[in-house]
Amino acid sequence: METTSTEGRILNVLEEDAQASYSEIADQADVSKPTVRKYIRKMEQEGIIVGYSADVDPKKLSETSIALVGLDVASECYVEVTRELKNLEAIESLYTSSGDHMLMAEVRAPDGDALGDVISETLLGIEGITAAHPSFLQERLK
Repeated sequence: METTSTEGRILNVLEEDAQASYSEIADQADVSKPTVRKYIRKMEQEGIIVGYSADVDPKKLSETSIALVGLDVASECYVEVTRELKNLEAIESLYTSSGDHMLMAEVRAPDGDALGDVISETLLGIEGITAAHPSFLQERLK
């Protein structure tokens, strides 16, 4: 991220702390609060800022298991598969990937058994998903 532009400085503050107030952002980005408000509104409208989130330590979630799942998808089913995956409550986030798998999904469930069921029954039950490769998250290091 370019830190010399006003937009870049504001985004850097938000990436560090999505809950920072306009006043805190203004102080750290060395601009006025009205400038912060204007830039944030503009970046939201342009789709640069697409949402605000909280970083979660999976180990601290005693009743939640999380896996990152690489998904292989038949190319002719890609649009339908992604549409269906976006609507699944168990999927926290979904990414396209240039790596080993076409899609990467962050999947959450109450426990390991439920997480396994989501992967083996729900995900692999979607027509067009040819394989699922889960990595179960254990301890957040940063």
